[in-house]
Amino acid sequence: MDSETSSDAIGSRWPELVVAAVLMALAVLVIVDSMRAGIGWADDGPRSGYFPFYIGLLLLASSATVLIKALLGWRRSDEVFAERAQIGMVLAVLLPMGVYVGGIAVLGIYAASLLLIGYFMRRHGKFGWALTAAVAVGVPLFFFLVFERWFLVPLPKGPIEHWLGL
Repeated sequence: MDSETSSDAIGSRWPELVVAAVLMALAVLVIVDSMRAGIGWADDGPRSGYFPFYIGLLLLASSATVLIKALLGWRRSDEVFAERAQIGMVLAVLLPMGVYVGGIAVLGIYAASLLLIGYFMRRHGKFGWALTAAVAVGVPLFFFLVFERWFLVPLPKGPIEHWLGL
């Protein structure tokens, strides 16, 4: 990092390297799976792996370029990626969203959404209990009616559906 940057700053070198490496691994996975599905042409057109294979190649080339550029510029000053307070704000949203995704598998999408909306309204929005409860219950209920009853698209409900006898 520059000598002028704050000690609370996180440099861009490591985030670039980590993201590039993860994207390269994802690209290799896409390429290998596309080859398994077939990347050539059949009588009726391209096989199912044709387009994903080339997307994987582009992703691999671009992420390798970022990785190589970051490694070649290792001795240069490290630009600021983010301040620690900014990373904290990102984590304040990212971690509850991760819990939400896991909660969908355990509780179902409607109960997990109720809890997520309620959490964000109280914790970050500082809304009162009455409004928080109304919105946290109302939004999942609205989407339940739209998807389950109107469009007849079942979404994951977890054990609650079984408990309610639905």
